[in-house]
Amino acid sequence: MSNRLAQAQSLYLRKHADNPVDWWPWCDEALAIAQRDHRPIFLSIGYSSCHWCTVMEGEAFSDGAIADYLNSHFLPIKVDREERPDIDSIYMQALQMMVGQGGWPLNIFLSPDDLVPFYGGTYFPVEPKYGRPSFLQVLQALRQYFDTEPDKLGAVKAEILENLQRSAALPAHQDLSQAILEQGCEVSARILAPTRTGNQFPMIPYAIATLRGGRFAAGAGAAEARENATNTETGEEPQLDSRVVATRRGTDLALGGIFDHVAGGFHRYTVDATWTVPHFEKMLYDNGQIIEFLAELWSAGEQEPAFERAIDLTHQWLVREMTAPEGYFYAAQDADSFATPRDLEPEEGAFYVWRYDELQALPAAALTALSEKFTVSVAGNFEGHNVLQRRQPGTLDEPTEAALAALFARRYGQASTDIATFPPARNNAVAKDHPWLARIPAVTDTKMIVAWNSLMISGLARAAAVFDQPAYYEMAARAADFILQNQWLAGRLHRLNYEGTVAVPAQSEDYALLIKALLDLHQAANRWPAVAAAATWHRHAMATQAEFDQGLWSAEIGGYYNTATDASDRLLVRERTYQDSATPSANGIAIANLVRLALLTEDLSYLDRADQGLQAFGVVMSQMPRACPSLFSALDWFRHATLVKAPPQLLSTLVTQHSPTALFRADDTLPAHTVGLVCEGLYCKAPATDEAMLRSQLQASQRRSG
Repeated sequence: MSNRLAQAQSLYLRKHADNPVDWWPWCDEALAIAQRDHRPIFLSIGYSSCHWCTVMEGEAFSDGAIADYLNSHFLPIKVDREERPDIDSIYMQALQMMVGQGGWPLNIFLSPDDLVPFYGGTYFPVEPKYGRPSFLQVLQALRQYFDTEPDKLGAVKAEILENLQRSAALPAHQDLSQAILEQGCEVSARILAPTRTGNQFPMIPYAIATLRGGRFAAGAGAAEARENATNTETGEEPQLDSRVVATRRGTDLALGGIFDHVAGGFHRYTVDATWTVPHFEKMLYDNGQIIEFLAELWSAGEQEPAFERAIDLTHQWLVREMTAPEGYFYAAQDADSFATPRDLEPEEGAFYVWRYDELQALPAAALTALSEKFTVSVAGNFEGHNVLQRRQPGTLDEPTEAALAALFARRYGQASTDIATFPPARNNAVAKDHPWLARIPAVTDTKMIVAWNSLMISGLARAAAVFDQPAYYEMAARAADFILQNQWLAGRLHRLNYEGTVAVPAQSEDYALLIKALLDLHQAANRWPAVAAAATWHRHAMATQAEFDQGLWSAEIGGYYNTATDASDRLLVRERTYQDSATPSANGIAIANLVRLALLTEDLSYLDRADQGLQAFGVVMSQMPRACPSLFSALDWFRHATLVKAPPQLLSTLVTQHSPTALFRADDTLPAHTVGLVCEGLYCKAPATDEAMLRSQLQASQRRSG
């Protein structure tokens, strides 16, 4: 018999609908019952494409003995972190305070009277293993602790709550110097530098800050940086060339197994340091950020053919598998899929990997070409299968592309040219029952998330301008139009759309990333003067910013709260997110937006708010630069804001170059013999009398130190 989650709109919640656990969604009724019955709350947070969330659902949450104990002694609540990132953020921070690290599934135990956590963890096994007790043992011990140790419980809760409150209240700090900026960019470069151990994540906010910082470096060039990197005799940290580090990150992404070389799209991360074997889920937010970063690398002169190929294939993947008929983008695809319809459980990576005998079925010439360009072997590199990883950069020759096309047909049952759209497997039942022509695809979470769609809109907009691809722009514009026309309910932006049903008031990341996306579309439109003349993206950006300021800006201490006042009553603290994670921090993006809007409108109130916002997080930037690369990108905008006014035809070429803190505005009213005007902050340079002078002024403005 199904539980309450059967009626949920969230795919993640519905995956738990048949558990014997008596799950509640996060709601006032559940919290009131827990308080009335004095039952500790077991809060479990995850998301649909999370591998270990799926594992725990099939193990612990499907176990009758565990469910009976949970139902009798706790009040179990399930939360989809993609629906409620505000709840996830608070309790993830609490978990990290408790155990030193976090992850999903996030399983945490709350006192029912005040919702303060007292214990937490991630994956709990059914039986004792991996050096961990069984989940039932954990539950029994925690219930005894809750009932018999009130003083210890109170002390633990008091410490956690105090730390959460302290982290939410930051003193203002006015040092917004060039030195602070360069330090932050250098820290990002060191974090991004290649390592020999551990998982490898895209970490695009760090990559963007690293690429930005490269233009300030007065030191080593690429050759000298490589020499320094091998000199460990002095014990000093080697000097890094930020441009080299950023380009290496782009190359690892475009060549590694993290990229689906057959059909496009980037996986979430790799489980090794060599970028070989991915954790196979594909998240919209990763792909949007990576597209934008690769396009920026190209615009900065790093014109590696693998970057262009990866962007093009990812666009094809979006068209084929990730775009709703209405024009918005789906959220994610699972890591796991069924090898056959008879399987009880899906297998990790089954849709993507290749046995060597499958590769041997290719024509001999195709297998030879594939083996020369990719790491394939009889033994494979992932549980007896092959994950394709390129051996070197450059352009793939026709035989290799033909081999990859053949693999595409074997995976999908048709040639890529014959598939306009590939229907999503909306759940496991559809995945197993649909008459697929070849492999069974992973489940696709088809919900629309404003923040994630906005990241993809920004990526496509930038790639459209850099590569002169109107199709990318049109796809991005269609998604933006959907949001503008459908996501306001009762005059307020909402975060989610479930096939026509709008849900959950927007959070700060939705506002910030949507405004950025609208400004990015406004800038990309300059690539085609006729398109730019008709575009109204900047007006929508200004209107959305006004709503954002009204509902979430803190006039007292600066910065944007994660949620509006009327959506924060059940939260322990009202956070202002400044740390970057898999997605950029809301406040980092929002402050950069304010500077761009100041340039666009010449309204200095935007700049005043950006100044206050940066001061609000100045302590974090000074003392914890590892945490906040997007704030350093915002500081870069604040210190080096540049407005370029020029006729539309000239802007068409200017927008393709790497000018990380420049905003371009079409102007046909410049004086005679003037081709453009470059304004730095609050003053303008001498009118440029030719294009070379204008480009020189623009380049100098991006590197100024004051």
